[in-house]
Amino acid sequence: MKDFIPKDTIPIDAIEQYLLRSHYTCSGILTMPITYIIIGLTVVVSMSAFNNAELMRKLIMNPYTINARQEYYRFVTSGFIHGDHMHLIVNMISLYFFGPTVEAIFALLFGKLATVYFIALYILAIVVSDFTTFFKNKNNPGYNSLGASGGVCAIIFAFILFNPLGELSLYFFIPMKGFIFGFLYVIYSYYSSKKSYDNINHDAHLWGALFGIVFCAILYPPSIPHFIEQILSWTPFQ
Repeated sequence: MKDFIPKDTIPIDAIEQYLLRSHYTCSGILTMPITYIIIGLTVVVSMSAFNNAELMRKLIMNPYTINARQEYYRFVTSGFIHGDHMHLIVNMISLYFFGPTVEAIFALLFGKLATVYFIALYILAIVVSDFTTFFKNKNNPGYNSLGASGGVCAIIFAFILFNPLGELSLYFFIPMKGFIFGFLYVIYSYYSSKKSYDNINHDAHLWGALFGIVFCAILYPPSIPHFIEQILSWTPFQ
């Protein structure tokens, strides 16, 4: 596959064709999507932490410890551990479904830099999504946060930006267009973060999602007019 950056539109049909042979690099060498490597690493680290309280303690996002000891690595490592098996499964299934597609889009747009940009999107989203959490709780030694949700949300919203009319399922069985799902998810995360009635870090979900959009829009500015054009062309119930 040739390296190129489309000037006006994002070739969704070409992306679908690329997915059929997504196990090949641009040079035709057999490879593995970086998504699968991230999933494998996350599963290994999370499972290890489930059985090792000391490892969990060292990797978890604790704003007070970060502020007191400058252990900034926790911004990254907390994204590779999870609270329980269901937390891990939901995040990794979501990443499995959306990660390869976003990789394919990046490959079409950025060629050999696609993998670098994809990893940057995922890791930076994990870090940035915890900024609000850090500043809110840096004086609270009892607060902890963990999970890949910030990075996963960034990947999902990157998909929505590039393909807003793609089908997503709320709770895995209520189908809707991607941009509708995205709108509802942002509203839900915003109000849930204000209420703080559960143990879910809704701030991380919200900022991870927004970061995914901003990151991709900066990398590929035509994605914004393409997004708007696709939504305006949509005919409900068609």
